[in-house]
Amino acid sequence: MKSFFGVDYYPEHWPIEMMDSDMDRLVDLGVEVVRIGEFAWHIMEKREGEYDFSFFDMVIEKLKKRGIKVIFGTPTATPPAWLINKYPEILQRDENLMPRSFGGRRMYCYNNEVYREYTRKIVTKLAEHYKNEDSIIAWQIDNEFGHEGSDICFCDTCKEGFRKFLKDKYEEIENLNKTWGTVFWSQTYNSFDEIPLPLKTITHHNPSMQLDYRRFMSKSINEYAKLQVDILREVLGNNAVITTNIAGGYFDKNFDHKEMVKHMDFASYDNYPVWGGLKEPITPANIAMDLDFIRGLKRKNFWIVEELMGAQGHTIIGYLPRPNQAKMWAYQAVAHGAQSILFFRYRTATFGTEEFCLGIIDQDNREGRKYKEVKEFFSDVKKYKDLLQSPIKSEIAFLYDYDNIWAWKIQPQSTAFNFKEEMLKIYTAFYKYNTHIDVIDAKDDFSEYKVVVLPVMMIVDENLKNKLEEFTKKGGIVVLTYRTSIKDRNNNLYLGKTMPCNLNQLTGIEVEEIESLQEGQFAYADGKYGRTKCCVMREMINSKGAEVIYTYEDKFYKNKACITVNKFGEGKVYYIGSSVDSDVLSSLAKEIIMEKSIEHFETPFGVEVYSRYYGDKKYLFIMNHTEEEHDVLGIKLMPYDSRIIEVK
Repeated sequence: MKSFFGVDYYPEHWPIEMMDSDMDRLVDLGVEVVRIGEFAWHIMEKREGEYDFSFFDMVIEKLKKRGIKVIFGTPTATPPAWLINKYPEILQRDENLMPRSFGGRRMYCYNNEVYREYTRKIVTKLAEHYKNEDSIIAWQIDNEFGHEGSDICFCDTCKEGFRKFLKDKYEEIENLNKTWGTVFWSQTYNSFDEIPLPLKTITHHNPSMQLDYRRFMSKSINEYAKLQVDILREVLGNNAVITTNIAGGYFDKNFDHKEMVKHMDFASYDNYPVWGGLKEPITPANIAMDLDFIRGLKRKNFWIVEELMGAQGHTIIGYLPRPNQAKMWAYQAVAHGAQSILFFRYRTATFGTEEFCLGIIDQDNREGRKYKEVKEFFSDVKKYKDLLQSPIKSEIAFLYDYDNIWAWKIQPQSTAFNFKEEMLKIYTAFYKYNTHIDVIDAKDDFSEYKVVVLPVMMIVDENLKNKLEEFTKKGGIVVLTYRTSIKDRNNNLYLGKTMPCNLNQLTGIEVEEIESLQEGQFAYADGKYGRTKCCVMREMINSKGAEVIYTYEDKFYKNKACITVNKFGEGKVYYIGSSVDSDVLSSLAKEIIMEKSIEHFETPFGVEVYSRYYGDKKYLFIMNHTEEEHDVLGIKLMPYDSRIIEVK
């Protein structure tokens, strides 16, 4: 699909007499596409069965006259009050069995059949009305699935659905009892009808049960998303272009994002490097990892349908992006594979929950600094549309697995543990050298990479074990970190096996004992690149053939390894038995990058260089993430400067 650049436009938020002047200004801004409709169910259906699309007919007609295309959002994230008042059972229930109140968004239960039926009706009517509208280039279903805590429900519908899910999976209750180990604490069930929801209880629920509930929630959300995809395909035909906007915090969500976008044409993302309450933006590496994750969902370039330009917040406003900083984030996004970008939003709302989510134009309705930055970005980046559609080839892959992430969420084992932070810590070590990195599901094929990194991969099954061994035998480098391969797919510890279970030959080590390190608690290790502080967790490792790179320095464990490397076939396996300092990780990353001859650039701290190729031409995206001036590759970069240059 072609590249398009535009804004999120909510014409229903403004006096109708402003519409023509707004659209003329969109043309001046350089807008090619707008997103509309995603929260406007009541406008389309004020009363049950009374469908009226005339407002958006008018909007689309005016946009068409100006050559502006449309992404139309299905309005199911915000059901109208009349629907909730008629069927209050649609509302989700929280962990205390209290219903979510009408007035927010995504308060509906994904499994509620009444809501599914009304979803079918509105999406079908919308698609039928616009099936011949050629200015609609894509459809966005719902809005930010699972965001803001809407990814879990404990209503009666979910309870019955969970029991059916378990019966379909285990068939006989004895199989479930054996798998979950329900003999513990007399939790054995005589039938599936006895199984509760994982509501608040004394201590905690069974870990296997909790993992299965997250799998059930994932299935529920993804089935609801596919319901809409199927309707659009049926009405519009297979040529319909469908996506959904993925929110940040994807590793904290209770659904598998890859499974969701499997049925869609491309993945889309809402890119917010800062939001309400943050004193400063997330790190450049964090932004990059988010983008690489989205690109990895379908292993191809993606869209950003909400790109921050102004400060953001619902009740608390976050950091104000400095001049050119938000524009620089947009350059970073296209560098990492965003072939289209829509800025959020055209103009700041003057009412409603998001009136402090500031747009390109503020409430004064003047064309200020942010307007000029967006206009400059559009003017420049449109010259590189062919380049932006070119594929990105990476030689390094970071692997994740949602079962593993959820298992950590259920039992974090340390007060200092955070899955994304642990992945980001080692991702940053490779990002520092401006390498290309894919962030992909561990079930994907990774045989063509040179390096694969599996941070805190607690669950390793036979299939992943075999893939890792084959990859390493053929010359690949594998990087593993602490608590690798201690559990099976049922979230149970391996019995009678030495950690890392099933990977002892691959790693050349055995983990004898572990120590959980809480917030503010540290140990230390010495080795190849100097002393390192160890936090979160540490493992007491015995070498069984691996080279020891680091050992602990304390009295009782100074003979135990902390970091090792093992030759296996033609490749190597690094094992990092603690959450160690960034400097050590960076040194290890550079060692690996140099050994495998991976393209990289060494730049001043905060300056990112990302290479892209189109045909026989090479381009560099250069982004200065700092407020200082820098000279890089013979180019003088001003604070938050961004460049695209062709390498001769």
